[in-house]
Amino acid sequence: MKVLNRPTGVAFLLWTLAVELVLCGSGALVSNNTKNCKLFSESVSERKVLSRLEPLTNNNFTVQTKNGDESYTYVFKLCGDAGGIQGAGVIQLDKSQKPTIVGRYNSTQAIGGSDWVMLMYRNGDSYDAHCSKETRKAIVMIYCNRKTDMSQLEVILEDRERDQECFYLFELDSSAVCPALPPQQLSTGSIILIIGVCLLAVYLIGGFLYQRLVVGAKGMEQFPNYAFWVEVGNLTADGCDFVCRSRSREEAPTYRGVATEPLEDEPEERDDHLLPM
Repeated sequence: MKVLNRPTGVAFLLWTLAVELVLCGSGALVSNNTKNCKLFSESVSERKVLSRLEPLTNNNFTVQTKNGDESYTYVFKLCGDAGGIQGAGVIQLDKSQKPTIVGRYNSTQAIGGSDWVMLMYRNGDSYDAHCSKETRKAIVMIYCNRKTDMSQLEVILEDRERDQECFYLFELDSSAVCPALPPQQLSTGSIILIIGVCLLAVYLIGGFLYQRLVVGAKGMEQFPNYAFWVEVGNLTADGCDFVCRSRSREEAPTYRGVATEPLEDEPEERDDHLLPM
């Protein structure tokens, strides 16, 4: 008698893979890529704001702009390497595809409202001649839009005509920053309607069973209180006929070619002269 030795190592790997798939499908394994962002000033409130943006991670948002002969492409990634450039949260590519880091995600600031989030990446590459040669800064405004998971990135402006605090402004719509909807409650009218429908169903089903099983009715007689509802229908029809009638109730029916006036009594013809004397 031969004993087959199963490869326990392969079986263990398959079992582990199956468990991971089940956990991923049930949402037990939740990613937290926003932890890759290093806050400019660490705080619990800003971490909470960043956690709202978790659905936007692992996505590169790209937009192209043209201003005369100049053409630029901007790439934004939430708490990740934009365009594959290490540490870059937002980059700018010129016609030659030379990258300029607009902001780094290791210097992040996050401010949130009820239906919006303002994300700032600081410590980008320094300006060559503008803004006192300070480092670049990117501001990404993310607004609530329940109709889309994430929209296209838009460039609003590059404010560099100042001595300090210059910035690039971007906008993005997403349902991730929308507040949770309050639980829907039934109105008083809906509750009354549901109760009425339930009572009607109990009346019809219970009455039908009673008429059929106890009384032994057949056909339409199985309908509960059949005679009463027939009478109600007749009275309703009479009332409708009375209200909606277009002619007078006392008007006598007439037929074409026949006068409505009563015929005068013709004098009785006497035929006594025809009798034999």
